[in-house]
Amino acid sequence: MRILALGGTWFLGKQIVAEALSRGWEVTTFNRGRSGCDVAGVRAVHGDRTEAGDLERLAAFGPWDAVVDTSSADMPPRDVLRAVRVLEAQVARWVHVSTVSVYKGWPHQPLAESSPVLDCPVDADETFGYTGPGGSPTVYGFQKAGAERAVAQAFGDRSVFLRPGVILGPEEYVGRLPWWLHRAARGGRILAPGPAGRRIQPVDVRDVAAFAVDQAAATTSGPYNVTHPQGITFQGFLEACLAVTQGAGKPVWADPDVLIEHGVTPWTELPLWRAQAGVWAVDPNRAVEAGLRCRPLVETVADTWKWLQADGRPVDHPRWAEHGIAPDKEAKILAALS
Repeated sequence: MRILALGGTWFLGKQIVAEALSRGWEVTTFNRGRSGCDVAGVRAVHGDRTEAGDLERLAAFGPWDAVVDTSSADMPPRDVLRAVRVLEAQVARWVHVSTVSVYKGWPHQPLAESSPVLDCPVDADETFGYTGPGGSPTVYGFQKAGAERAVAQAFGDRSVFLRPGVILGPEEYVGRLPWWLHRAARGGRILAPGPAGRRIQPVDVRDVAAFAVDQAAATTSGPYNVTHPQGITFQGFLEACLAVTQGAGKPVWADPDVLIEHGVTPWTELPLWRAQAGVWAVDPNRAVEAGLRCRPLVETVADTWKWLQADGRPVDHPRWAEHGIAPDKEAKILAALS
């Protein structure tokens, strides 16, 4: 296999490149060379995918059996469309990393691949879409839906769309799991989002990477929800964080209504928590049938702590600072729960 990885230097992209190289594949990466180092063993091409000239220069390095695109998260559909049009003649298959946010019903309803998707033109710019008053839908969701449509317009049944919810693991740049690990290590009474038995579905970055590389070599097409088929309860998740950090902490469970009453911002102040019923009700069965295999999330927790303890440093990203409740705010809520 000869594949082109758009991105390929950090978190998911880096793991995809490592997985492909481990299979003996020939890998070309294309990125600006700003967010991380190129993985040893790749043919690295540097450039800006929003510039037609850079894309045309990249196309000269083809052909490829597949593209795996991990670098379009913050790009409007028109930029994805530009890359698709320039590279179409040099690529047999396109694996596109998307998101569950493309669904009209997320996070309110249980979801399968057949669920309706937000509507966005293939040539939309970054201004298209809106964010609803309850945080759903989002501009991000509209933009990613338009990007999927841009790929599908050119590649049809030669396109694959991976729709993960939350990806965790070593080198995470968003900061969700690292925040919980550091909070567990600090110990004391820990504000925890109830109910304790609610199951969450994040996936390990290494498992998403393996599935993405599998899909680069497959012949199937269409969308796949990439969420953990077993998941873990929030209680089990916090217990794993406390165990690996050896933190002397005790979760204090608060009902969602209490957290909302105290103005706790879902998804960020208490990472991985949202009150809506559908946020962790995304059906991954199609992906499982296609070969998705997910390690136990306690392993993800342990490996992420090992990485952090080994002076793990993610790529700088503004989302890291968004996560985690301020200690004084947490203490105030905990006092009210006493």
